Amino acid sequence: MWFIYAILAALFAALTSILAKIGIENVNSHLATAIRTAVVLVMAWGLVFILGKQGEIADISRKSWLFLSLSGIATGLSWLFYYRALQIGEASKVVPVDKFSVVITIVLAFVILGEAVTAKTIIGGLLITAGTFVLVWQ
Repeated sequence: MWFIYAILAALFAALTSILAKIGIENVNSHLATAIRTAVVLVMAWGLVFILGKQGEIADISRKSWLFLSLSGIATGLSWLFYYRALQIGEASKVVPVDKFSVVITIVLAFVILGEAVTAKTIIGGLLITAGTFVLVWQ
């Protein structure tokens, strides 16, 4: 089931890039990010209330609050830089560099999370890296 969710995430991430590139024309990149964030905020809280999960807030540990907050800061910074890059660059070049986060995540998963290093993962990471360079430096 995780694979279906991951495919849907990739599909909507692709749509996000294309829709953002069209919508950001003649709009300050920070303002565009704020608008996008407001929409995401409403959607996320809407789902929480529709699913009746708002009562679970009290059960969240301090550690989870800390790391979810840090993740939110990282997301915000990512979106701010992404929208600026998208505004001044070509989507076909900006997006592959942004998706290089896959390789960075793999390395951090090894180092921070202690996930297993396998030949398959290393080869996949190297192929993604090579693909990123090919797409960006055409």
